[in-house]
Amino acid sequence: MNACAIASPVGGLFLREEDGALTALDFTAALEGPSPSSPLLREAVGQLAAYFAGRLRIFSLPLRPSGTPFMLRVWEELRRIPYGRTASYKDIAIAAGHPLAFRAVGQANHRNPLAIFIPCHRVIAHDGSLAGYGGGLEIKKHLLRLEGVRI
Repeated sequence: MNACAIASPVGGLFLREEDGALTALDFTAALEGPSPSSPLLREAVGQLAAYFAGRLRIFSLPLRPSGTPFMLRVWEELRRIPYGRTASYKDIAIAAGHPLAFRAVGQANHRNPLAIFIPCHRVIAHDGSLAGYGGGLEIKKHLLRLEGVRI
């Protein structure tokens, strides 16, 4: 396992790689940690920098999130939400084949181990409100504004 901590416009980020795929991106206050020590981590840091600079809209990194089959299906649907767009929890539940499971979609979002790469910040409540975000609503707002979403 390789890991690194980096500074970003939304605060500290901690990235973890296992067996050639990213397995975690955590929001952290601590920036003391290893620097990117593998080609994959260096590429992930570079893609994040390009994303935050507004030059990258789609990440092209091997991701390996760990979760239940339902969570994996939800995270797959999250990756289909285009840059600069949003979808409701209900929309994702329908796309995942479980139209009444919008609360479970919310729980899957909360447990997303690869936030930003798997863009759970693009999921909003059916009424257009932002609802929650694991990194905090200020980070969610920042990411949506970065992508040009009017909030």
